Amino acid sequence: MSDFFFQLLLILDSTLRIATPLMLCAMAGIFSERSGIVDISLEGKMLSGAFVAATVAALTGSAWAGLFCAMGAGVFMSLIHGFACITHRGDHVVSGVAINILASGLTVVLGIALFRRGGQTPHLPKEDRFTPIEWIGVSVLDPVPVVGAVYRQLISGHNPLVYGALIAVPVCAFIIYHTRFGLRLRAVGEVPEAVDSAGVSVAWLRYRALIAGGLLCGIAGAYLSIAQGAHFVREMSAGKGYIALAAVIFGNWRPIPAFLACLLFGFLEAWTARLQGTTIWLLQDIPTPLVQAMPYVLTVLLLAGLIGRPRPPAAIGQPYGK
Repeated sequence: MSDFFFQLLLILDSTLRIATPLMLCAMAGIFSERSGIVDISLEGKMLSGAFVAATVAALTGSAWAGLFCAMGAGVFMSLIHGFACITHRGDHVVSGVAINILASGLTVVLGIALFRRGGQTPHLPKEDRFTPIEWIGVSVLDPVPVVGAVYRQLISGHNPLVYGALIAVPVCAFIIYHTRFGLRLRAVGEVPEAVDSAGVSVAWLRYRALIAGGLLCGIAGAYLSIAQGAHFVREMSAGKGYIALAAVIFGNWRPIPAFLACLLFGFLEAWTARLQGTTIWLLQDIPTPLVQAMPYVLTVLLLAGLIGRPRPPAAIGQPYGK
């Protein structure tokens, strides 16, 4: 097997790991925004989930307890957003930014109060985290050229939350396009008056969409701190919630295109990580911050020039009252 093929497998493997929280947050954003709620608070909900997951796992020694509590934290933040935007008809963007700021400060304050580690949580041992799963038949297929390497490096060896994120995409698409809830969800984001006239509560439908998004954001946060990582550090979401929202726009508020946009960003980040300390043409030793910024710059360029004019739900960001 050539070195190029092996390096490509490593980049694709990293792509899946990097794109996992983006996929989960993007699906959350689709639920929220399809219902008419601008959800810029994806970042704050994911950060809250990451902190709660690491804290509960450190205190209880159970990764599953951390995951479920992270999902609860995501739902709690979503309910705050819904209370401001749905019940009190507040500005969606202002509420979302407030939640992001709240999560950023509160996780650090609580981390210092609980663990005295400058806002970080203790390092979790392997048994308190979600660890990679080796599928059956890996050793049997290892001698087979190409197939063995693809099976070991790309298909097997991921933790359960990576596979969960991949499953969440078709499930989200099925719910939105093939269920009664999905039909009403799409309708309430376009013409909420029609949904209300059919006897369906617009507020309750939007709350349910936010709850679904909060669950997914909580899982994304748990992935960062107790699956991909081994503890919580301040601001560990590092703008991934905003990138997920960009993927939602890039995908025109549709699950599969948004999923592909997340993979694109994951690929860009995995690929540029390989450039650190390398030489390109006349450039010697590319600075690490420049390399780290490249995926974000490329994402902005893609959004600005390649997707054309996106069409958001017609009633997004508009408060509704009878």
